[in-house]
Formats: sequence, C-alpha cells, structure tokens
Amino acid sequence: MKDIKQLLNERILILDGAMGTMIQRYNLEEEDFRKGWFEDHPHKLKGDNDILVLTRPDVIKEIHAQYLEAGADIIETNTFGATTVAQADYHLEKAVYDINYHGAKIAREVCDEFTAKNPDKPRFVAGSMGPTTKLASMSPDVNDPGFRAITFNELVVAFKEQATGLMDGGADFLLVETITDTLNSKAAMFAIDELSEERGIQIPIMISGTITDQSGRTLTGQTTEAFLVSVSHMPLLSIGLNCALGADAMRPYLQVLANQAPFAVSAHPNAGLPNEFGQYDETPEMMGVQIEGFLQEGLINIIGGCCGTTPEHIRTMAEIAAKYSPRKISETTNA
Repeated sequence: MKDIKQLLNERILILDGAMGTMIQRYNLEEEDFRKGWFEDHPHKLKGDNDILVLTRPDVIKEIHAQYLEAGADIIETNTFGATTVAQADYHLEKAVYDINYHGAKIAREVCDEFTAKNPDKPRFVAGSMGPTTKLASMSPDVNDPGFRAITFNELVVAFKEQATGLMDGGADFLLVETITDTLNSKAAMFAIDELSEERGIQIPIMISGTITDQSGRTLTGQTTEAFLVSVSHMPLLSIGLNCALGADAMRPYLQVLANQAPFAVSAHPNAGLPNEFGQYDETPEMMGVQIEGFLQEGLINIIGGCCGTTPEHIRTMAEIAAKYSPRKISETTNA
C-alpha cells in the first residue's frame, strides 16, 4: 500500500463526511440498537450510534461504502463515543473493546474492497476517538470551579482501551477529533504513545480541534495557535479543525495552522450552522465554493465534512480538490 505520508505531498486527500447525519436516514428503532448483542440490556440504547457496528454492521458498512464511492480516501470508524467514559451513559462500559474492534474491522473490510478494485487509489481507515463526555480542564459545576469530573490518568486508561481495539481491528492511524479541551487530547496522545511503545510501532496520529465560536477559541479558551503549540510535541500525521463552524467561519483559523504547523493540515467543517430545527442547510454546491477558497489559498492537505455533510458533499469536494495541489508540508515534519 502506498504510504499516506507520500500521498499527502502528492495530492489533497479526501476524508469522509458525517456518520450521524447518514444514520438518521435509516430511521432506526430501539431494536436496531440491541440486535444480537443487547436484547436483555435493562437501559434504553436508541441514540448510541457507536454500538451499531455490533448490532447493525450492515448499515455502517453501507454508509462507509457510499463515502468511498463518492471519492473518500480516508474513512473514519463509527467509534466517536466508544470510550468507557461516554458509554457509561448507556451502562455499556464492558462493550467498549468490542465496539472499537468491530468498528475498525468493518471500515477495514470496506476500504480493502475498494482498494482491491483500484490499487492506484488506496483507502485508509482512521480510528475515530472523540472527546468523551467529560473535560479534564473545566468544572461542570459553576458553583465549584475547582472540581473536575475526570482525571488525566482516568482519561489515559479510557483512551488506551479504545486505541487498542481500533488498532486490533485494523485501523491505519488514529484520529483524535472534535477537541474542545486540549488536556483531553493530550491524554489520548499519551495513551497512543504508550500503546505504540508496547507494540514497537509508530501509530500515526491525526489531531483535529474545535473552535467553538467566533471568538476563535476552543471551549477551554485556547486560541488556534495555542492549541497547535500544545500538541506539537508529538510527531503528528496532521493537525486540523472540525465541527462547530461552517467552512467560511473556519477559514481564518485554518490560515493560522497552514502558516505555522509543521504537519499536514486537515479540515472537516459542518455544512454551515444548524438552523432553528437543528438541520444543516448548506448544499454540496454551497460548501464546494467555500472549500475551493481553502484550496486556492493552499491551506489544506486533507479535506472532508462534519455535521450535516453527506456523500454528495464529499463527492463535490473530491471533484474540486482534484484540480488543486496540496499545501506544502515543511521539510522538518514527519508527514
């Protein structure tokens, strides 16, 4: 398989789009979240999309295939909330390894099928590691600002179990994404580093932060530049931004990364901001115009979509990206 680091210097790679948006199209019911695994589970499970890799793998495989058909080079596993921390909401902590293992295995199988059809366009599996439901840097209690709902070490344990399952299932690299608290991401990187050392391999890491509003800061108050500095101690495959903002609003913060990062730069913005019904209104054509602005400026090495995006959005991005060269990566980077 062609090395992804080489490909990043040759062309702009396409990441897939939203998983939750696509799952909604299937109108799944409670029984779909229990099938074959959790029939006797005493708690409601509808909405725990991560467990669909176990109970409805056919749905997840079909969604992955649609994104690959649309031109995606990189498929994210359906494991965004597959840590013991997040799965505690559904009392499914014991299922975490299985979710991650099977999530990666499904994505691996589909990617291998598409690579076999076209060996000149290898497809890669990114093990998706979301931010969990607890922050290490902020208190959930406004009356007790010193309180922390979780410790750094507890996060390391949770992320390491997730990373282990993802790598065992066949992920090519790990994507620590939608970072609102950089300390959480540093726990994830620490866990991945431990796993790399134990296995005697270098697990490539993609990092993607989230600028939560027009202030240009993460939820915990970091600027884009501060976020970059905070994670640059690791030899990252890429650094980027996703979620919270549409493409236009994300642009000035991507410029910071493009100017300063010694790694590849990624972006997977939302299809605009949600309307009053929680829906995303930007069409593939509307997003395409904005994305083309990124490419004309030479800001990007990896482009994809977050909330509200579909295979149609990704197809448009792939068609536009094929016309442009990727951002030049510094010679000092490992990417």
